[in-house]
Amino acid sequence: MKRTHLPLNGLRVLDAAARHLSFTRAADELAVTPAAVGQQIRALEDLLGVVLFRRTTKGLVLTDEASAGLDAIREGFLRFEEGVQAMQAGQSSHVYTVACPRDFFAAWLSSRLAAFRAANPAMRFALVGTDADIDFTEANLNLAVRWAEGPGELEGIALGEPLTQVVAAPGAGEDTPWIGWPGDTAPEGEVRETQFSVGDAGTAISAAAAGLGKARVPAMLAESAIASGRVAALGPPEHGRRAYWLVAPLPQWRQKKVKALVAALTEALV
Repeated sequence: MKRTHLPLNGLRVLDAAARHLSFTRAADELAVTPAAVGQQIRALEDLLGVVLFRRTTKGLVLTDEASAGLDAIREGFLRFEEGVQAMQAGQSSHVYTVACPRDFFAAWLSSRLAAFRAANPAMRFALVGTDADIDFTEANLNLAVRWAEGPGELEGIALGEPLTQVVAAPGAGEDTPWIGWPGDTAPEGEVRETQFSVGDAGTAISAAAAGLGKARVPAMLAESAIASGRVAALGPPEHGRRAYWLVAPLPQWRQKKVKALVAALTEALV
């Protein structure tokens, strides 16, 4: 019999019925009806071509054929449990591997991770660079942060509103030239000349603080730079299409440790 055709549900019912020597008590254990237990046993007998139980005046009795296979079946189920526990080991691990833009980590995520680890001292973190095409399985990622319009095909939750903020050195005027970076999507219809280009929003803020121009950056990143006086806000925050998103494939998203970290990071927004 091929492994893919093993009657695992029927064997589980057989194990319970053999331990209790009662379809009724087996049904209670398995949270099904006694009739369902009887149907599973009959189907298993038909498939195997053997009789598994005999009814006597004293109740159910295992046949020799059933007794001959029970030890191996029970050992098999124990191995299944060990396999499941091994697969869940990563879920209960104290190590998180997170992909995150470096500028977002420095400006926002680092302090939140520090607070999370202070409340969970056993936790350990490994940070890797972010990439829209990164393979979660190959990189052994638990979670990623992306500046995007949504989670795409992944599970995800936005870290705040999709807001951007135009910043420049204190005292700079509206006619200050633009600083460009890859994640800056200018509003439709805006005509501008970029005189300085950098690789990410954090560097754009530093360039603006140095007087090299003005930059439209994620409002979350700009908050601390504005509060410290490194840059000044040119106008109010603007609604855009992108936000920072926590994302992961469904299997990782369902992990208890990932749920705990996502909850902590989203609570930090309140």
